[in-house]
Amino acid sequence: MSVNIKKIGVLTSGGDSPGMNAAIRSVVRTCAYHNVECIGIYRGYQGMIEGDFKEMGPRSVNNIVNKGGTILKSARSMDFRTPEGRKKAHENLVSAGIDALVVIGGDGTFTGAEIFNNEFGYPVMGIPGTIDNDIFGTSHTLGYDTALNTVVEAIDKIRDTASSHNRLFFVEVMGRDAGHIALNAGIGAGAEEILIPEEDLGLERLLESLQKSKASGKSSSIVVVSEGDKIGKNVFELKEYVEENLPEYDVRVSVLGHMQRGGSPSCFDRVLASRLGVRAVESLLEGKSNFMVGLYQDKVSLTPLEQAIKGSSKIDEELLRVSDIMST
Repeated sequence: MSVNIKKIGVLTSGGDSPGMNAAIRSVVRTCAYHNVECIGIYRGYQGMIEGDFKEMGPRSVNNIVNKGGTILKSARSMDFRTPEGRKKAHENLVSAGIDALVVIGGDGTFTGAEIFNNEFGYPVMGIPGTIDNDIFGTSHTLGYDTALNTVVEAIDKIRDTASSHNRLFFVEVMGRDAGHIALNAGIGAGAEEILIPEEDLGLERLLESLQKSKASGKSSSIVVVSEGDKIGKNVFELKEYVEENLPEYDVRVSVLGHMQRGGSPSCFDRVLASRLGVRAVESLLEGKSNFMVGLYQDKVSLTPLEQAIKGSSKIDEELLRVSDIMST
């Protein structure tokens, strides 16, 4: 292990996701294990600019592995997008004796970390925390598995109502640029149709699918819609289109929204967060920087931040085929 790093800062930035607290806990306790001080930075990059720091030890992260959200809070920082803001942040880190950073968040968080590293040569390591699972270089981001379980549970309950009243429900889930939640939760919940940004189903094919479902004897249907789907301007426009063309359907819309981000993290997300936190700290102590720690073929691996930011996560073609077969 390197002897140059004596103090590591940790922050969460961007949208919160279940498992962030477990990752903070892992970073703090790994630092303690290696006799390195750990400093919690509150409110992400904005807190870094304002010097909102607090020393953290193993006991300060008791009983948070099971909690959603982030005890370090999160905030969007317009100031950090300016050279002046980043300069102030760097001065605060140096003044506090913080030698390296672990940042937990998504591509916006990683973009800020990479710019900061390029400008000041400051050691940074990223942990992917976003429910959308849209980061290149890892099969799972923190919070994704928990969000899937939350969505499936919600759809199961909606189906009870749909079946009781012979209704068609459009259920909108998060995923502005990626359909991972919609595709996996849709299959898991037995949806009749799944609409995602990566696949332009088209309005006519949607109608054909719904007509086919009706003809096959289905009295109710669930259509899972990723918020980034390109078929309609929004899920309510899809509802109106179906009502106009298939008046026999009683159509409802349920937008799950931010409930998908909350809740106690699943066991998978807790274990993943623990593994990624350990690797992030130990990679910094080994002299590595400007990487994201992720999961590849169930092994923790490093991906350059630039690739994690610019690369795109691919939708699983096999799952698309499975979805088509299951909707029969």
